[in-house]
Amino acid sequence: MALQVPNAGVEENPWEAFLKELDNEYEQAQRTLKEVSLMLTQSQAELAKLTQRNASITAHLQQVQAQFDTMPRSDIKMAYNAALDAQQRLLVMRGQLDKLQNDEEALRRYVTLIEKVRQILPMAGRGGKISGKGYSGSGSAMLEMVINAQEAERQRLSRQMHDGPAQALSNFIVQTEIVARLLDIDQARAKEEMASLKDAATSTFKQVRTFIFELRPMMLDDLGLFPTIKRYLESLKEQTGCDININIKGSERRYQSFLEVMIFRAIQELVGNAYRHNQESPRVQITVSLVADDTTLRVSVSDNGKGFDPEAVEKSSSLGLKLIRERVELLGGYMEIDAGIGRGARITFQVPILEAEA
Repeated sequence: MALQVPNAGVEENPWEAFLKELDNEYEQAQRTLKEVSLMLTQSQAELAKLTQRNASITAHLQQVQAQFDTMPRSDIKMAYNAALDAQQRLLVMRGQLDKLQNDEEALRRYVTLIEKVRQILPMAGRGGKISGKGYSGSGSAMLEMVINAQEAERQRLSRQMHDGPAQALSNFIVQTEIVARLLDIDQARAKEEMASLKDAATSTFKQVRTFIFELRPMMLDDLGLFPTIKRYLESLKEQTGCDININIKGSERRYQSFLEVMIFRAIQELVGNAYRHNQESPRVQITVSLVADDTTLRVSVSDNGKGFDPEAVEKSSSLGLKLIRERVELLGGYMEIDAGIGRGARITFQVPILEAEA
């Protein structure tokens, strides 16, 4: 008697295949998170060693400066080269540590998101709403939209890091070599180059802090939503010179962490869009309004720029507004778009208030 192979020739249900793929993605994300966490621990230990070494070299350099006129040039050169090497290593390690911390936090959020999706989607499948070949249910579409938005943001930050701090670090290496050569032939010029190097390092440090703030502002955890939004808009106003105003009505209090993150990210996206699409308009004004009462929080971002066609945006591949709308509706709120070509834009959304536990 011939053996019968169960389900032979039967095509796997696409919904079950998707759930299996989601499980694999979850396991892979957990493995990656463990690896990144281990690397982060090792980098923190290495940073502590480099910080201690840099402190010792700095103290030695101060002694060299005090004996600058009497100390041999070879010793001076060696001391400065050691100091520049230590500072460079320390700067690179700090950048690596910041990146690992951001990667770890992003992975934790990603793992948490997949955990929630794994809990929700099987129930939707059992309810009979998701079946058939080529079906794209709201849950899977939302997951795809979130992942695509995350990847787009990572690509943007990657480009900024490459064009900013990464390029600056390459320039640091070249400048340190110039300083090392000038110490033997022109000490005055060497001091000028060192001053230039310090200015460049300061500027790069500010850029890195800006990237960190965009990834996850620590103020959001420490002080809450309203102070963080104010600080973000003030910083953006200083960087871009754009006319940005904020109006807040109602009591400023803490909300659930995920709600604060969602609102901050939405405002960040909407204000960023308003600025990017109207950079050529010197008189553009952006206004952010927040109205909080006992049960709801209403957010509005408006500008007097060139505007856009809402229907064209809905049909486009842009994820920003679509993702905000999905998140708002998942929280039981709604979103409205009032825009048109040549008359600016106003995007408003309202969500129920979920206060943080005392």
